[in-house]
Amino acid sequence: MTKIAFLGTGIMGAGMARNLIAAGLEVTVWNRTRAKAEPLAAAGATLAETPAQAVDGADVIIAIVGDDRSSRQVWLGQNGVLAGQVKPNAIAVECTTLSLQWVEELHPILTDAGLRFIDCPVTGGRGGAEAGTLTLLIGADDDVLADARPVLDTFSSRIIHFGSPGKGTAFKLLYNLMGSVHMVALAEGLCLAEKAGLDMAQVVEGLTTGYTGSPGVKTYAQRMADSDHDEVNFSARWMYKDAAYALKMADEIGQAMPMSSVGAQLYQMALSRGLGGKNLSVVIEALR
Repeated sequence: MTKIAFLGTGIMGAGMARNLIAAGLEVTVWNRTRAKAEPLAAAGATLAETPAQAVDGADVIIAIVGDDRSSRQVWLGQNGVLAGQVKPNAIAVECTTLSLQWVEELHPILTDAGLRFIDCPVTGGRGGAEAGTLTLLIGADDDVLADARPVLDTFSSRIIHFGSPGKGTAFKLLYNLMGSVHMVALAEGLCLAEKAGLDMAQVVEGLTTGYTGSPGVKTYAQRMADSDHDEVNFSARWMYKDAAYALKMADEIGQAMPMSSVGAQLYQMALSRGLGGKNLSVVIEALR
């Protein structure tokens, strides 16, 4: 039986881990806050006290945490993955949305430690994680991806292989950066509609059924109109983090991103008002 170490059981990780367990795989889970991992024990997982303990004998190590700092700690920290008994040629799958700089640094470190690396940010939100229908944005060598596919298929319905490690992250960053701008545009439109005295039910209907009716608009137009931001699918904090990482990548490459920069600033404004833990739709409150 394939043995999995799963590191990070937050909004996304919990659903992904449940799908691995449901597929009959041997899963050991770790989370910084143990209480968030405990429900998975009832589903059949083994709990570990540290990442180092979780990876003992694992064939595949999957991490989905918060940011560069937490990823570095999970892989390289005092009780991190490389402090454990790592199985030679095990596959390391990093699903966290990270900066391109950190992914490019992490890849050779893990390779030198005898691991095979997959850069694997995901899209599809909490619902996709729970349903096992995530889209995986892959940067990996062909043979490593082929070996990992049976595991990755348990929590995804589509895999897009962009090339070597780092390419998946590069796409995910520009994808979420565009998403942040899209949400800011929606928020601005709704604020303008409110001040113009329009019927907001009609505004939401028009936006969600017309040319502007993208999946993001359909998901968040009503929630923005209702100031309904407590149920978190993806937090404003992480949206800003991803946008900031993307802008850093753009700066390093030499690509001007004027509109995206303003969008990121509005998310930063929401964070400065203590709204970072709310759903990404909360950016409208910074404009209101």
